[in-house]
Amino acid sequence: MNGYAIQTPDQLKHVIVGFRKSAGLTQEDMAMRLGVAQQTYSTSERNAANMSVTKLLSVLHALGVELVLQPKSAPRSSADSGVKTAQW
Repeated sequence: MNGYAIQTPDQLKHVIVGFRKSAGLTQEDMAMRLGVAQQTYSTSERNAANMSVTKLLSVLHALGVELVLQPKSAPRSSADSGVKTAQW
């Protein structure tokens, strides 16, 4: 199976929705797996960029997906990485 590189917070929502739909799950199904209300899950999915790491890992576990962190294949300068040091 192919991996998905996420380079911006906004991409996270689309990846989660894609995995959920490819598994044939509705938001209600996910809410049941996570033990929350459908509206709660829907809000979290819509705002995935602001989801806590704990919630993200719970969602990924419920989807049967693992999070893998690895170095980029080609080193780039910080100017090319899209990381804004002012955020820190």
